Amino acid sequence: MKKLFAFLTIVAMLSFGFVASVQAQDQTATQDEMQADTAYAEDDDVAPATTLAVEPAKEKDFQQVLKEKFIEGNWAFMGIVLLTLIFGLALSIERIIYLNLSTTNTSKLLNKVESALETGGVEKAKEVCKNTRGPVASIFYQGLDRYTEGIDIVEKSIVSYGSVLMGRLESGISWISLFIALAPMLGFMGTVIGMIQAFDDIAAAGDISPTIVASGIKVALLTTVFGLIVAIILQIFYNYIISKIDGLVNNMEDSTITFIDILTKHKALNR
Repeated sequence: MKKLFAFLTIVAMLSFGFVASVQAQDQTATQDEMQADTAYAEDDDVAPATTLAVEPAKEKDFQQVLKEKFIEGNWAFMGIVLLTLIFGLALSIERIIYLNLSTTNTSKLLNKVESALETGGVEKAKEVCKNTRGPVASIFYQGLDRYTEGIDIVEKSIVSYGSVLMGRLESGISWISLFIALAPMLGFMGTVIGMIQAFDDIAAAGDISPTIVASGIKVALLTTVFGLIVAIILQIFYNYIISKIDGLVNNMEDSTITFIDILTKHKALNR
């Protein structure tokens, strides 16, 4: 339930931020048009001999151009592509936060567990693992909980519980890959529909004038561009998450080998 609430919160924040940004861009464009109309009206009242200084046009940055092109596109598909970006980013951010919280300093934890075993026995080592966050500490706790049943049982318990924790680390990854594949597909669908619209306009006008087909072709190309942009962004997050998971899994495997050695040594000393 907490995971679902966190996911919905991230989605709401991303949606609100983008909508507010687009509305601000729309209002800015409207104000610019009103100022231009007012300037033209004033120019009509000025005598012909009067020369007015023309202000140079301000260069737009990439973010402004991106917003304008998004507004110019067809909302039927641009909105769907935007939803794939929002949901994909929400899942990616949730995974990144979860994986960062799951990271543990295994060398420090192994030293604490070994010291606890030497001074207070298994119960004190279990207390150390219980108070440490992360999957590695959980695996150690499961191994210590089966310590009295023998090292072989401890190893089987660690392997079984490690598989469960790996599944938790990879939770939601398939949905991110789905959005990566879905975004360009939606863009290409918008391209096909935009071209159909362009041909419909040609058939209705009975002419192949560029002015007639420009709007349909523009929508077709914009949907493709934004679909590819969304896929590229999500692919970067996806690769980072996969590399983070691989690092955690390798860390878990290396630390559990050392942990088994520590338990074996402790058991041999207590015989």
